[in-house]
Amino acid sequence: MEINQLLDLMRKRASCRKYLAQPVEDEKIHNALEAARLAPSACNKQPWRFKIIKDRKILDGICDNALLPGLPMPWLRQAPVIVVLCAETNIVTHTLAPMLSKVKYHLVDIGIAGEHFILAAEAQGLATCWIGWFKEKKVRKIASIPKNLQILSLISLGYPAKLQEQPSKLELNEIEI
Repeated sequence: MEINQLLDLMRKRASCRKYLAQPVEDEKIHNALEAARLAPSACNKQPWRFKIIKDRKILDGICDNALLPGLPMPWLRQAPVIVVLCAETNIVTHTLAPMLSKVKYHLVDIGIAGEHFILAAEAQGLATCWIGWFKEKKVRKIASIPKNLQILSLISLGYPAKLQEQPSKLELNEIEI
């Protein structure tokens, strides 16, 4: 892939808030998970864990009971898949090292793996939205997430029902210091 192809993919990607009812093929989910698996991580600990939810009862349970109030997300119910992005933390890399460096490495690692997942989904014609507005305990119970995993994000996944509006982005001269 050339750099312009990669940049075009990144420019095209936007948060999706309107999905088709069309199911997502397992192969496409597998490809996105493979992309996430290949992400780098601090001390190669690979803390990411992904729970893929396609069961309508569980999806509805999250939409009905596990979202924080005040920010309605009716579009989430349309998504045929919700991915629960979790971290399995390591005592040395994710607890002791951050005490010295002040860097929460597992959050960086999860961000990288999540973005790999999202870009791989986009490359296959899928759309996503990264969601942080949820009740962790409710998601854990509804989705049967083990207690040793920290739930950090939800990602909606599906085929977009319409072309996504591109949000404005800062110019290069505004981000380079």
